[in-house]
Amino acid sequence: MREVRVAEGSAVVLVDDRLGEVLPAAALPLLRSAAAVYAEPGLAPATRAALDAPAPPPVADLLAQAAREPVVLVAGELDSAEADGLRAAGARVIAAPAPAGIELLDAVTVMDRLRSPGGCPWDAEQDHDTLRKYLVEETYELLDAIDLRDREALREELGDVLLQVLFHARVATEDAADPFDIDAVAAGLVSKLVSRHPHVFAGDPELLDAESQHARWEELKQREKQRESIVDGVALGQPAVALAAKLVQRADRAGIPADAMPRGEAPGEALFGIAAQAKLAGRDPEDELRAVALAFAERIRAAERRARESGREPAALSVADWRELMSDLPDPAGVRSE
Repeated sequence: MREVRVAEGSAVVLVDDRLGEVLPAAALPLLRSAAAVYAEPGLAPATRAALDAPAPPPVADLLAQAAREPVVLVAGELDSAEADGLRAAGARVIAAPAPAGIELLDAVTVMDRLRSPGGCPWDAEQDHDTLRKYLVEETYELLDAIDLRDREALREELGDVLLQVLFHARVATEDAADPFDIDAVAAGLVSKLVSRHPHVFAGDPELLDAESQHARWEELKQREKQRESIVDGVALGQPAVALAAKLVQRADRAGIPADAMPRGEAPGEALFGIAAQAKLAGRDPEDELRAVALAFAERIRAAERRARESGREPAALSVADWRELMSDLPDPAGVRSE
């Protein structure tokens, strides 16, 4: 039996329903010159409606027609009998590469379904306030993954933080007074990134180093937000050591001398002074303290393992026992973050 070969101009055009009514540019001349255009039934209804094309005939009939005249089949995948038959008979396969970030469209769709009627009852009950603790938890789990250099956990925790962003944006669409959606969030971010990087997007003189760029960022941010104080916009709910470091950073950039910053012998004053010294020395006191705390936690675990190996239960250890078990373990006081 003679092998079927399709006429010149026959093609399978692959589209991604997530991009809406979008066709690869290379497909347009073929669509205009084709004797027949078909749309696979598996395409999204909106895509099929926009094409205004019928479903393809049975494979044998489709190939017979394509042998006589140019035929174009618009499909989502190559796994259908019609698309595979045309490809095997010599039809061109035209597809546009998926843009970076296309999977985010699926994430938005899934979040919308979970929140909508018929979705998840728990998701439907949440609001910005009830979700606060999850955002904090997921952020710290992400920090743990970064500390552990665990790539798999890093990927997963980034997804969990992204979920919180999608969730809050979806909740925001339901606000009666001031609704907004994930597109408004993304558009605001793009506008901010462009306006605060004029050396990249507006042809301003190039900044020479990262420190200059950071200072310029703060200057542009203060101008954009019309802030009256150098400490406006500092997140007051962040951990105390990080808050102190941020205030010291703002004060230092404004020219406030170190001796004008809080100092004293009270615990809070002493802690602020230590945080200020670290920040002014170019270190991050939050990371420094976190590194020491993690090292101390590991030192405790090591002592507990030693206790169990010697037949003792950690809960029954005396002060002398703890001192003995921890005496030659590494001292976390020498630990510093990278």
